[in-house]
Amino acid sequence: MSALSDQLVSFAILAYLVAMISHAVEYALGNSRARVAAAPARELVGAGVGAAGGSTPDASVDTGAAAAERTARRARLGGLVAVAATALGALLHLGALVTRGLAADRMPWGNMYEFVLTGTWIGVAAWLAVLWKLPQLRRLGLFMSLVMVLLVATAELVLYTPIVPLVPALNSYWFVIHVSTIVFASGIFLLGAVPAVAFLMRSGYEQGRRSFPYTLAKRLPPAAALERLTFVLHAFAFPVFTFAVIAGAIWAEAAWGRPWGWDPKETWSFISWVIYAGYLHARATPSVKRNVATWLAIVGFLTMLMNLFGVNIFFEGLHSYGGLD
Repeated sequence: MSALSDQLVSFAILAYLVAMISHAVEYALGNSRARVAAAPARELVGAGVGAAGGSTPDASVDTGAAAAERTARRARLGGLVAVAATALGALLHLGALVTRGLAADRMPWGNMYEFVLTGTWIGVAAWLAVLWKLPQLRRLGLFMSLVMVLLVATAELVLYTPIVPLVPALNSYWFVIHVSTIVFASGIFLLGAVPAVAFLMRSGYEQGRRSFPYTLAKRLPPAAALERLTFVLHAFAFPVFTFAVIAGAIWAEAAWGRPWGWDPKETWSFISWVIYAGYLHARATPSVKRNVATWLAIVGFLTMLMNLFGVNIFFEGLHSYGGLD
């Protein structure tokens, strides 16, 4: 089962990579379609009407329209292939988690490798749910698939840990309660960070700024839709995250005789909670610009990454269960 889990993770990474490439093809063909559609208008300038002109305006328009339609069909096909590859990757990803749990005879959340695998799966599953409800946001999948490739590949290549029994401190029913909620909230925050970054890119484009991501930004969904999705995801994840922090404090009281001790992971959880609370407050305050509030959401996710990677790798504490040597 352990070997099967490892193989499924590798296949999932490959599927996410195919999804990323297919989304990139969709973006490229979308740009080509715009150029092809504009070509007939340029050709009509100074063109002859009769046989002496070599071609009629109608023929030029028909040719350009047909080429634009073919390009549009190919772009749509690229997008559909990307969604199918993402769904396949999510199924393989889930299979890897299930087989890992069966091999370990426990929930697969005992170390950093397993936590990242679970959190990324929740993120991609939530993305597919969003896509089912809001298919017009499909082009956001380029960024989501890129994040999945980077994080899942990092987990497999850098964070991989052989299956071992849980450390004694984790042998508690609070393990399921606390870790399940914290990993669920982390997965939704992961997804929420993607439209947050995309919103800043797209809003800059809509305001006339021609910065580095201009080519990508003009193919993104409207800024208002991205900002709304960012808010909905964070508003959904924040109460879950709050419950997870409270559950962790209750577990700490039962395990260590104190609910809070400013352990590095506890401290960074508190920092993340404050920043996400600040984001939601800023988002609800009319005088705060939406791009300023969105930056808080991005900073909040960076603190989550710090808590996951930085604390486990660089700090020692009661929560040092990363599994890395």
